[in-house]
Amino acid sequence: MSSNTDISPTEVAARLRDGDNDLYVLDVRNEDDYEEWNIDGSHNVPVYDQLSGGNTIGLEQSLDDVPDDAEVATVCVAGVISQRAAQVLRNNGYDAKSMQGGMRGWAMVYQAYDVTDSDAVTQIVRPGTGCLSYLVADGGEALVVDPGQHTEVYQNLADTRDLDIVAVADTHAHADHISGGRDLAAAEDVPYYLHDTDARELDRYTAVEDGDVISVGSYDVEILFTPGHTRGSISFLVGDALLSGDTLFVRSVGRPDLEGGSDVAREGATLLFDSLDRLADLSDDTVVLPGHFSDEEIRPLGATIEHLEANNELFGMDTKSAFVETILEDLPDTPANYNRIKRVNTGKERATAEAETLELGPNNCASN
Repeated sequence: MSSNTDISPTEVAARLRDGDNDLYVLDVRNEDDYEEWNIDGSHNVPVYDQLSGGNTIGLEQSLDDVPDDAEVATVCVAGVISQRAAQVLRNNGYDAKSMQGGMRGWAMVYQAYDVTDSDAVTQIVRPGTGCLSYLVADGGEALVVDPGQHTEVYQNLADTRDLDIVAVADTHAHADHISGGRDLAAAEDVPYYLHDTDARELDRYTAVEDGDVISVGSYDVEILFTPGHTRGSISFLVGDALLSGDTLFVRSVGRPDLEGGSDVAREGATLLFDSLDRLADLSDDTVVLPGHFSDEEIRPLGATIEHLEANNELFGMDTKSAFVETILEDLPDTPANYNRIKRVNTGKERATAEAETLELGPNNCASN
């Protein structure tokens, strides 16, 4: 339960989304932790270790930079040290509250945005992880694509809109977040769709192939086989909207190395080029709705094929060999938690109580 000394991550996210200039987010974590992963628009005073030891001098000396006419939300790792920080600010006359759960709480925030270019699609944003999922709805029915593990988010959204969830799907076996696909499908007693190549050791899914359709109201959602990021990556064509998963982003494309070493990465990059080439043949006004975002501020996040061909350098490359070499020479390090997450999502390992902790941190599914 909240109190007058704390503030929920959901409220922080909503106020930042609405451009509330009266909210000042003060992150007290160490500088390295802040630089790796933070709330967009927040401010860092790296006094976490000092506050942990009961030393408040560093924070007090930094208060000149904190506006005294704003409401301050203090942030830490798990919402404990930020309580101490908020108390220091209140003792100095500030209106300060601690964000519940810290950055762990921030990772659990979901925000829904209706896609203006599609009557059927709602984009669901997790600002703390960079993950995007989708609700495709028509005629009182809904398909959920790439759901996070907090399945109640999608059930509540469907209930609010008087929709029956008739199917759940993943564009691929994710490495960056625990999928809620199987759990949501089981809870709703509906099919869970995934390409057979990515199913690995799963025993509860319905395989889909290129050209298959999933009916949602009057829509026939078409499956496009777009391997590269994974061997079984698929995209979903919903009228003039494309749910591209981790194949194509607004600024980049999916990385092809999360399933193995250099040979796998080269094969994946080659497949990815062919998949992108196929997507480039779609209508120029097709709106691409990706599976992730980085620091883009526009919501909902999407861009037309025409825009991406002109502004996404990797999507616009004409030569396969040059594309492959460019991808392979620019791959970021693979986060240590990705292998564990992948094992959970392919049925090789059961999710445990630490599942939410595995997801903490920035997203690294793009090639650059």
